[in-house]
Amino acid sequence: MSKLPFSFQRLKIKSKLLLGLSAVVLCLGLILGIIGTHIASGELIRENKERGKVLAANIAYRSDEALLTRDFLRLKNLVDELRDANSDLAYAFILNPAGRVLVHTFEQGFPVELLSIYPENRPNNVTSMLLLTNEGKIYDFVQPVEIQQESIGTVRIGIHRQRLEAMINRLRLWIFGLTAAVTIGAIILVLWFSSKFTNRIKCLTESANEVIKGNLEVQSATEPKRQCWEINKCQARSCPAYGDTRRRCWYITGTLCPSCHLKQDAQGDLNCLNCPVYQQNAGDEIQELAEAFDYMAMTLQERIDQARNAEKELSRQKELLRTTLDVTPDMVALQDENLVYRAANKAFCSYFQLNESDIVGKTDFDIFSESQADQNYHEDRQILQTGKPMSKEISVKQGDMVIWFHILKVPVYAEGRISGLLLTARDITVIKQYQERLVQSQKMEDLGRLAGGVAHEINTPLGIILGYAQMLLEDVDSDSQMAADLKIIEKQTKICSSIVSDLLGFSRQSQTTRTDVDINESIQEVISLVEHTFSLNRVRIFHDLDPNIPEIEGDKDKLKQVWLNLLNNALDAIEHDGCIRITTKLCAHRRRVALTVTDTGTGIKQENLNKIFDPFFSTKPVGKGTGLGLSVTFGIIQNHGGRINVLSPAPKEYLQEMENSDSCIGPGTVFLVELPLWQMELPEEECEELGLPPNTRQTL
Repeated sequence: MSKLPFSFQRLKIKSKLLLGLSAVVLCLGLILGIIGTHIASGELIRENKERGKVLAANIAYRSDEALLTRDFLRLKNLVDELRDANSDLAYAFILNPAGRVLVHTFEQGFPVELLSIYPENRPNNVTSMLLLTNEGKIYDFVQPVEIQQESIGTVRIGIHRQRLEAMINRLRLWIFGLTAAVTIGAIILVLWFSSKFTNRIKCLTESANEVIKGNLEVQSATEPKRQCWEINKCQARSCPAYGDTRRRCWYITGTLCPSCHLKQDAQGDLNCLNCPVYQQNAGDEIQELAEAFDYMAMTLQERIDQARNAEKELSRQKELLRTTLDVTPDMVALQDENLVYRAANKAFCSYFQLNESDIVGKTDFDIFSESQADQNYHEDRQILQTGKPMSKEISVKQGDMVIWFHILKVPVYAEGRISGLLLTARDITVIKQYQERLVQSQKMEDLGRLAGGVAHEINTPLGIILGYAQMLLEDVDSDSQMAADLKIIEKQTKICSSIVSDLLGFSRQSQTTRTDVDINESIQEVISLVEHTFSLNRVRIFHDLDPNIPEIEGDKDKLKQVWLNLLNNALDAIEHDGCIRITTKLCAHRRRVALTVTDTGTGIKQENLNKIFDPFFSTKPVGKGTGLGLSVTFGIIQNHGGRINVLSPAPKEYLQEMENSDSCIGPGTVFLVELPLWQMELPEEECEELGLPPNTRQTL
């Protein structure tokens, strides 16, 4: 099948309709004109022949008597009268049976050629013939004159065809003129029809272009003059069709019109044909197409709005989920059914020092070591096959540190089947350390009870030994060897007594007296007590005490013991040529007092930071410390509802006030103490309800 010319394809449908229908009308008009002209011409020719035959028969009827009587004058008058009565008569003459001319109407002599145009044996049914003469075409008619079926002569007449042809031409002109007028009218009608038709299609096309541009608020269908609520005089404002001018009510389900039952016939179409609204507002196929297009655009707009709202909600949920996953310190990762990573949170990426783009699309073999990846692979495959989650704890060594993780792997279901694996890993190193400390604390608690009992048992004999030694010193010469030996006994007994005192403090079995304590005053008393001794080792003490600190409830002597222990530890860390700085500050929003003791000593090794508050742990040489000072300090602070921490090396901001001193060198250490402003001792009944030890104090 050959393709249409490209120029015709580029024509608008209006032009195609106009050209096509105009061509059809023109062809139809031309055919009708030709057929009409042919039929009319044939009828005129037939009528002319009949007229000639009638004229010839009339002359033959009137000339029979004259032929019998040979009245040539009468015959002459008959042909002359016939010539005068018919302007288109070319000639008329009468022949006798022998074929001789009796009378004729020729003025310049009879043309003898007329006698030989018919053959001798002319059939009886041939009564006319068209002759071509110098004067034009002439119809020649032959009519025999008979009496009792015996020929007594022949009448012949000739009629010019010019008049007939003029009539035929005028008839053709009228027919073709009328056909042209009708054709022009039909073309105008076609133009009007094609404009009406194509304008509606053009409206649909423009609406479709608007839809392509994203504008779905289009109205391609003409709005009816009266809406359904106007036709039915309906006031049901809750009806979904009420007030809706973009959709026809037969496109809307759930309408409240009592005549609309929304029943379906056998073909499945809505039975609205008998509805007056449908009968008044329903249009042709183009109108139905336009209404369906508007309904489609409106429905599409609703779907797009729903999709956009859903997209916004999904985006919000995604951002919320992403923020939640990135904020959580746990490592979270999602793998698909092929164990390929599809997502990873910030903590997971930070642990492996990778970007999310470096993890997504990879497997464990690209991230972990080969042995660990192989172990993970078999574990993950087992979970994917069985659908059972897995929980375990693993330890990872990083340098000198051991990090513990709690690993949880659960299958992810989608459409009723396992589609992936969710991995969470939580750093439980602190929990493990707390567990170890709890065990150690329980051990120390048992040890404290034992030490307290031992200290009480030893304290009495030590007092007796010390008393007798001092009594003996009074009875012996001070320069004798025995006096020297007794002094050694006295000194060592005091050392043992000091150790017993520390043991009693560690076991917290000594009595505590709580009064209102001025923190700044207690600190200044301790500074004034040790300042001279420290200066002998060229160690300077700076202090910055907040005057706004109110009095707190506590044991002044034990708190002074804390300050003294911290200053002595600082001196031991510096040894000589250094600085110590004590600061206090009121934290009103937390209702606490913050105290710092900063030294410029050698600092504490990182591996010892978690052990310095343990009983009997000391970094001092043998004979210089019992390892109970900081442990007792920790117990006193904790008994006051506070807490104590240590930082080493000391941050720069803690050393700024001492940078001007040349002797203030070294990494330094900072002890941070926090004490509550007020505590209340809980009643015994509440302690029992909460499962707390008796005399527990709550910080307010």
